[in-house]
Amino acid sequence: MVLLCWSLLWLLLPLGFRAQKLPTRDEELFQMQIRDKALFHDSSVIPDGAEISSYLFRDTPRRYFFVVEEDNTPLSVTVTPCDAPLEWKLGLQELPEHSSGESSGDREPLEQQRQQATHEQGTELFSYRGNAVEAFLSSSSPAGLYQLELLSTEKDTHFKVYATTTPESDQPYPELPYDPRVDVMALGRTTVTLAWKPSPTASLLNQPVQYCVVINKEHNFKSLCAVEAKLGADDAFMTVPKPGLDFSPFDFAHFGFPPDHLGKERSFLAKTSPKPARPVHLRPKTDIQKVCIGSKNIFTVSDLKPDTQHYFDVFVVNTNTNMSTAYVGTFARTKGEAKQKTLELKDGKATDVFVKRKGAKFLRFAPVSSHQKVTFFIHSCLDAVQVQVRRDGKLLLSQSVEGIRQFQLRGKPKAKYLIRLKGNKKGASMLKILATTRHGKQSFPSLPEDTRIKAFDRLRTCSSATVAWLGTQERNKFCIYRKEVDDHYNEEQRKREQNQCLGPDTRQKSEKVLCKYFHSQNLQKAVTTETIKGLQPGKSYLLDVYVIGHGGHSVKYQSKVVKTRKLC
Repeated sequence: MVLLCWSLLWLLLPLGFRAQKLPTRDEELFQMQIRDKALFHDSSVIPDGAEISSYLFRDTPRRYFFVVEEDNTPLSVTVTPCDAPLEWKLGLQELPEHSSGESSGDREPLEQQRQQATHEQGTELFSYRGNAVEAFLSSSSPAGLYQLELLSTEKDTHFKVYATTTPESDQPYPELPYDPRVDVMALGRTTVTLAWKPSPTASLLNQPVQYCVVINKEHNFKSLCAVEAKLGADDAFMTVPKPGLDFSPFDFAHFGFPPDHLGKERSFLAKTSPKPARPVHLRPKTDIQKVCIGSKNIFTVSDLKPDTQHYFDVFVVNTNTNMSTAYVGTFARTKGEAKQKTLELKDGKATDVFVKRKGAKFLRFAPVSSHQKVTFFIHSCLDAVQVQVRRDGKLLLSQSVEGIRQFQLRGKPKAKYLIRLKGNKKGASMLKILATTRHGKQSFPSLPEDTRIKAFDRLRTCSSATVAWLGTQERNKFCIYRKEVDDHYNEEQRKREQNQCLGPDTRQKSEKVLCKYFHSQNLQKAVTTETIKGLQPGKSYLLDVYVIGHGGHSVKYQSKVVKTRKLC
């Protein structure tokens, strides 16, 4: 940084400026120099009324000086640590009489004043250790040579210093309201709404300000300088050179100076042959966001990670001075995903499950005894549903199920099974599921591949309808039901009637036609017919066939609407 330039300039100052003393605001030389504040960055002189930025090497103290020439002068010194805690102290040494501002004699050389301040023990006025923005403020300070000493014991770091003898009129830092806290107004899974009271600098003094919001997952920040240092941590940084070593223009490029400025402002550095470049190290990228939102004092942060703690800071920036003040930050944990309840399946007992559209349900089956095999009966009542079965975390099965399916899996002692049911995009899903380790007759009835009911148009009469359906090789009980419907019976009503999980127990007794047992070892002959009588002429009827298994569980065939003849 410019620190290095000034280190070299100090070697030249005693030769060219033997008569120069520490500049104050009253000196013509200082007025000329203050026009370009960059000249003061990393020098040992603190200008009156300007903020300087500088750099500290770890365990290497730095001293800064400035003169107060008149007694009873207001004084304010503010130190802003950036990316590491600092130890700093402010001391005072009285000026010799001949160095007073009223003296008409020769000025004491600057180098001599600095040496005197270094060797003489002064009065310590203030000290601080930490990473907060801290200030020394005095309404009446004595004349003297003031020395600010800073030390970083953790790492090489940046910092800022601002000193002024007119703190009342300068007011470069925006003021905070009486309540400087940032409040969380609303909290969601991926959003947090923040609000804070406006700065008096904008509302009362009418100075231009903007607010910057900073979001991260580590901690709150005490200064915008610390945020900017963190944001720059993923840039390429060289190994910081140690004091006393020669520097090349390459070195300055990695301290944040653009290469095109090096040739003009620091051309004297290139008089010596450049040394080989030091290795460049990449710091880990930081998970931090900075958003400046203008003068609004309410802001909604979006695209946050659910169930995660985030830290929120707000900084008010004076756009005239580009200096900032931190509000008291806050933190909040975004809401997590709604926890899925895991249903427990009991051995041999069927469970009804409802799955929302695109939703998911989890079931757990933990057999109480050792078992060689486990059987899952799954009956999808409406549309197809995706089924996954895991045993102790290992995926054993992943299939789409429509109608009734049976899966037999190899068992394992003390194994636990997790079943995940995922709905489809069309609509909600309903199903029955049964898990068992017991061998014997199936709890659910077997079904043919085609579960439609066929109506014979030629056999229709004014009072009857003849239908047929397929059976299986397993002897099951079949029950047929009828219900009169109007001529405007639509597809939506038909879909509701297609719930295959609704059993005969949901029907009215007057709707029952008959029940009978039926099976055939020859699947080609596994067909049964039935004539439904007692119907009214010209009326529409909804016909349903239920097959009932040994365990009492029933499955409904696809419904069929038939209409009797009006004239016979």
